[in-house]
Amino acid sequence: MMVQPPPVPPTVSAALTTTEVRVTSGFQGARIVLYGAVFDPSHRPSDVVVIVRGPEQPIRIAHKVRVAGLWINSRPVVFRGAPGFYKAASTRPLDQIAGFGVLRRLGAGIDHLAINAPAEQRVETRYGVKDVVVNRLGADYLDWRQAVVRLKAKMGLYEEDDHGVVFVDQNLFKADITLPTDAPIGRYQAQILLFQNGQPVSQRVRELDVKKVGLQRTLYLFAHFHPWTYGLVSVSIALAAGWAASVAFRRS
Repeated sequence: MMVQPPPVPPTVSAALTTTEVRVTSGFQGARIVLYGAVFDPSHRPSDVVVIVRGPEQPIRIAHKVRVAGLWINSRPVVFRGAPGFYKAASTRPLDQIAGFGVLRRLGAGIDHLAINAPAEQRVETRYGVKDVVVNRLGADYLDWRQAVVRLKAKMGLYEEDDHGVVFVDQNLFKADITLPTDAPIGRYQAQILLFQNGQPVSQRVRELDVKKVGLQRTLYLFAHFHPWTYGLVSVSIALAAGWAASVAFRRS
């Protein structure tokens, strides 16, 4: 009696057209294409989700409140854990690919991003997922979070594209990744997920570096590794420029 070999599990593979984006003073954004293939001898129905995350950046936000007839900024709220850039592209709407719990666990989709205001927080379990944060903002938390998402989306830094992954052949697919002018500097991660029957069955991770070059890079590194010195030099240059301008105007 012949023993049947075990079924070959489905897999996904992908690559970026470039793994490094160089940012100069004239940087106007960049377009990167991700190409991939699905390998499944059983030819089962599949969906592909591509999630691109940039380096994490704290977000500080305030809103206007009226006090004694004057509009002033409220006490700011700092959100942490949010990527500076985020794009989720898929072959169809995410809620048609997988359930709430799966998407939340994977952070697939803007609604499932972990964006937390850390003050007085605790984690609760809902829908079988331990990541619902409750803090002093109370019922206003969602309003603040939506404001963060709106600001990021307006800058082109957050995007969700329900048809951003396109099969160009039976098993070959592609997705476009557009980095705006304000894309943060650092290492990006592209996560490629293959879904079948509402569950991720294979994944690949590819990395992308966005870095400053030339004088931009020199100033960037100087500011980050020697912030106090950079601040003093900047103030000195500003004072010298102001003094030179005042002398020139007095002479004229």
